[in-house]
Amino acid sequence: MIRRLVIRDLALMDRAELEVGPGFTVVTGETGAGKSVLLGALSLLAGNRAAKTIVRKGAEECSVEAELEIAGDPRFAEVLRSLDLPACDDGLLILKRSVHGTKAGRISVNGGAATLTQLQQLGELWIDFHGPGEPQKLMRAETQQEMLDLHAGLASPLAAYRAGWRQRHELIRGAEEAATAERLSEDEEAFLRSQLEKLDGLDLSEEAIAKLERDHARASRAQELAALLGQLEAGLGSDGLGEVFPKLLKAGDDVARIDAEAAALRDRLNSLAAEAEDLRGDFARLGRGLSAEEEATAGLDAQMNRWLEFRRKYGPGVEAVREKREALRRRLAAQGDVEARVAKLKAEAAKVEQELRKHAEVLRTARLKAAEKLAAAARKMLGALGFKKADLRIAVTAADLGPQGADAVRFLFCPNAGQDLLPLDQIASSGEAARVMLALKTVLAAVDRTPVLVFDEVDANVGGEIGAQVGRELAALGAGHQVFCVTHLPQVAALGHAHLVVTKSQDDRSTTVAIAPVHAKRKERESELARMLGDRNSKVALSHARELLAGAK
Repeated sequence: MIRRLVIRDLALMDRAELEVGPGFTVVTGETGAGKSVLLGALSLLAGNRAAKTIVRKGAEECSVEAELEIAGDPRFAEVLRSLDLPACDDGLLILKRSVHGTKAGRISVNGGAATLTQLQQLGELWIDFHGPGEPQKLMRAETQQEMLDLHAGLASPLAAYRAGWRQRHELIRGAEEAATAERLSEDEEAFLRSQLEKLDGLDLSEEAIAKLERDHARASRAQELAALLGQLEAGLGSDGLGEVFPKLLKAGDDVARIDAEAAALRDRLNSLAAEAEDLRGDFARLGRGLSAEEEATAGLDAQMNRWLEFRRKYGPGVEAVREKREALRRRLAAQGDVEARVAKLKAEAAKVEQELRKHAEVLRTARLKAAEKLAAAARKMLGALGFKKADLRIAVTAADLGPQGADAVRFLFCPNAGQDLLPLDQIASSGEAARVMLALKTVLAAVDRTPVLVFDEVDANVGGEIGAQVGRELAALGAGHQVFCVTHLPQVAALGHAHLVVTKSQDDRSTTVAIAPVHAKRKERESELARMLGDRNSKVALSHARELLAGAK
């Protein structure tokens, strides 16, 4: 869930910092006050595209930052790892995005630079929008199938099916490669075999290549190192300090015999001579080690030259060279018996496909059963939400074998009696779609894994008891999700666990928007509900507001 949200210079808002809690949060304000600013901020963090005109007038850029608690959900760690983005610390996902008025904007995830596409992929995990102008996931066939599969509890069977689907795809690809490969001449085959033999002679692991490059770099400067070691040995030995020290040591002894206080200095001189001799011996051993490595150096040169040759041909890195080696191996293997290999691969693919079709039948049976139950539960919930004569059906029809099975899933909807059932995206208005999604989300609440849900205009064209029921369902949904709802209905607003009020102030020179929580301030919340009821100064409206809040407990 979102724990903290910071907005700067977005539209008419200069700055807002909100500490957000779990449950159901309502957002209210006068028409035109700027309630959409909050939705816009969340939309930016979800990775939706934005025009530069959203930057507040007079500012260079706008920015939005959020802290999300995602502890206990392994999906985020998996996606961050696949996108090569920094991992979360302490179970917090930190998202930041800025839009500049004239330059490119910036996006960061957990402090690391990210792209808009990466932000969108993360957004698919943590937030759903339901309202006008926002991505309508419910309208997509793949989302409808995901909801049905979620209700049917098909996570494990689908994972097994998809593994088989990938295996079949690889077999078919191998058969196509083998069938379309050109026959090699004797010279071409001999050349490829020699290349593969050389490649097999190299250890192409990342660690081995890194060690080869290090060892070669050291060995390539062996002559320079030997010359320097020779200079040091000579300087410390008979050609240098070794010739001088005996005379110095004798003079030190003589001084110590004359002046007893010089004995300590004489001892230090003796220690210096011994240390110099030890150093000479150690440098000499290094030099002898270089001599022992001369034969190895020739082998290193050959290995390094071979690696550089293949990196230049097939690089730029170890992975690319390894891929080329495997491609050469497959190319040569294909020479043996192309027709037999193609036939074998096709037979294996056909065998896997037979198993897949059995799995697909199991999936279809489960989907058909779940479709009846989900549609019935959704119809019942839609009736409570004001669709007295609405109908919703889930059609599961046969389709070509695909990565999710062999079914096409479509949600069919009819909001009024006497109308035909049509695909949801062809008949539902934004407000209707939001209430349909509310009904489905409520039914799927126990298994739905999207933590943050945002509803806009979910209460459009309803009021009274239906509005109160919409509010109760949203509040119930807040038991397992963090729910935000922009509403004009006091019946809904009174049921929020948290209440944010958006206000707009203006003078002759500027207009600003502010957003502030009122759920902890009883009088202010009563006043806002009274305003929504018609008049914040009316005693009747204030009394009604108190009744709504009392009934919401």
